[in-house]
Amino acid sequence: VSKIHKLFIPFLVIQMKLLSATPGKIVCEMKVEEEHTNRGGTLHGGLTATLVDVVSTAALLYTERAVPGVSVDMNITYTSAAKIGEEILITAQILKQGRNIAFASVDLTNKATGKLIAQGRHTKYIGS
Repeated sequence: VSKIHKLFIPFLVIQMKLLSATPGKIVCEMKVEEEHTNRGGTLHGGLTATLVDVVSTAALLYTERAVPGVSVDMNITYTSAAKIGEEILITAQILKQGRNIAFASVDLTNKATGKLIAQGRHTKYIGS
């Protein structure tokens, strides 16, 4: 149990810098550290999914009416790798917000090159 615990603790402590926040859109940056990587030394897919979840939820908090609830659906397309030491941008945009459901898109890009690392779509229930 302790080995599993140690593997997942780094994913719970993610240091991101907020660059901008406007209604329905948020941009953060993060440096890829060793504890964020998989065995191949690149950004772990599970952490990427966590970033999609967390940053899109933060974007919802900046909308006019949003009390984020549970995730309904989330998918991620991985297009390239991010290596240790690289800085990435995480940009979340609310695509549509209805009465009970919100839809978000999240792009993870290499800050230096602009190359797309992953793109996520997140559907969340909106609480009342």
